[in-house]
Amino acid sequence: MIEIICKDKKELSNIAAILLETFSDDRFFAFFGNMGAGKTTLIKEICSALGVSDNVCSPTFSIVNEYLDQNGESIYHFDFYRLNNIEETYDMGYEEYFYSGNYCFSEWSEKVEQLLPQSYIRVDINEEADGSRKFVAKRIQ
Repeated sequence: MIEIICKDKKELSNIAAILLETFSDDRFFAFFGNMGAGKTTLIKEICSALGVSDNVCSPTFSIVNEYLDQNGESIYHFDFYRLNNIEETYDMGYEEYFYSGNYCFSEWSEKVEQLLPQSYIRVDINEEADGSRKFVAKRIQ
């Protein structure tokens, strides 16, 4: 488990590198945090560290965006905020994404928590009173 306090957005690229290095064997990252906590912003930095040149943005309406990393490998970015019911994840074929072996970054993961892989990295982002963010990342098995 790692805990990091971020006082400035300029620190996010370093935090992204730490997450990727600490959990180098993992491919599924589930992000938890309130609206505006910084889930999408951190995912943008992680994708940048992986060599994604595409515009990384939250797939709020499409549910999933696909990006290519520097090696041409797919990276999947999910936003389950607008999910109306769990059946929508079945309809989108979530298993093909979740178990692809590719990087998957999931926002609003609490809406699909029962479907998350048996092993994944849980990243909690908490807004502190001073405006900083506390990132807590741990492997769930």
